[in-house]
Amino acid sequence: MAPDEAALESASLEPATLRKRARFHPLAVREVRRLTEDSIEVTFAVPVEFAGEYDYAPGQYLALRKELNGRELRRSYSICAAPLPGELRVAIKRDLGGEFSTWANESLTAGTVIDVMSPQGTFTTQLAPVSGGESGERDTDRHYAAIAAGSGITPVMALARTLLASSPNTRFSLVYSNRTAQDVMFLEELAELKDRYPSRFALFHVLTRERRVSDVLSGRLDAERLHVFLEHLVRPQDVDEWFICGPFELVQLVRDTLEEAGVDRKHVRFELFTTDRPDRPEGQHGRPVVVDESEGVHTINFTLDGVSATVTTALHSRETVLNAALRVRSDVPFACAGGVCGTCRAKLVAGTVDMDENYALEPEELERGYVLTCQSHPTSDAVTVNYDS
Repeated sequence: MAPDEAALESASLEPATLRKRARFHPLAVREVRRLTEDSIEVTFAVPVEFAGEYDYAPGQYLALRKELNGRELRRSYSICAAPLPGELRVAIKRDLGGEFSTWANESLTAGTVIDVMSPQGTFTTQLAPVSGGESGERDTDRHYAAIAAGSGITPVMALARTLLASSPNTRFSLVYSNRTAQDVMFLEELAELKDRYPSRFALFHVLTRERRVSDVLSGRLDAERLHVFLEHLVRPQDVDEWFICGPFELVQLVRDTLEEAGVDRKHVRFELFTTDRPDRPEGQHGRPVVVDESEGVHTINFTLDGVSATVTTALHSRETVLNAALRVRSDVPFACAGGVCGTCRAKLVAGTVDMDENYALEPEELERGYVLTCQSHPTSDAVTVNYDS
């Protein structure tokens, strides 16, 4: 079920619209395909009237919204296919205790309608296409590398498919870690990519609970094993851009290891699905807060879709800007509420905030005054943020 190669070659790599306004629309599921025992690929049909809302760059994600057991749940899943008109594909892996992912793997079928947010995220190439001369061809010698674990392969699939098809000499190296061969998502698709681009796609499967022919491919992807990869198989000096996606611990380890190897962090993209912080619930919102004006409050002003609103929050509550805003406007954008996805990003126009965590904003965005409202607590009497900036 590989995408049409001609369509891939015409897919745009321009990363321009990565921060479009997050809006939900109801989309019907066209197909549900089993990937592994615990994961599925879900294809959504995109009607012509919504086509502009769902343009995306490879590596971006979708937030899905569904009411289950009387509660609204929002979960984010990366798009796993190169951009094709009329459809979106995401992969959903069952998480231990995950209410939404369990329901999807057990009950989701073609025809089901789910609210789908317009694509978000910046886990995509930041390298502008380079002209190859008067012919207008893209540059032909870029080398991209990715290190992924488990369901972290999802956005990498979209990136690899698109980048390899974009130029006849582009190279892509992938180190992919799983527990066993049966846990490997997109196993056949990866093999097809290897067959299609044998000299340009380097694929290294690392299994933590199965013995492989090589020691470097057997066992946990720890610092020692990473150093072997970087010294002998994927040399940092030969790579133009890196992509890391997986558990928090692995992402941090790889980033630190690459930095030790002399890789500039501006050439490293990373994405987390969770923060591995069980004390910080994700996807929850609208926490009840009792505001007593006599005890002192913070005033939060925010603008969304050109409309301004004001809400107050008790000084002692340590309520986030997002939580407060949701109490007066239910359409304030958010997905994970854990500081990971960046959907709730807004520009701090006035006042000061304390931001607990940030796994989504780049240093340049922080310098321009952007904050994650799901992690931001007011520290001044009044705070003003703009979601439209």
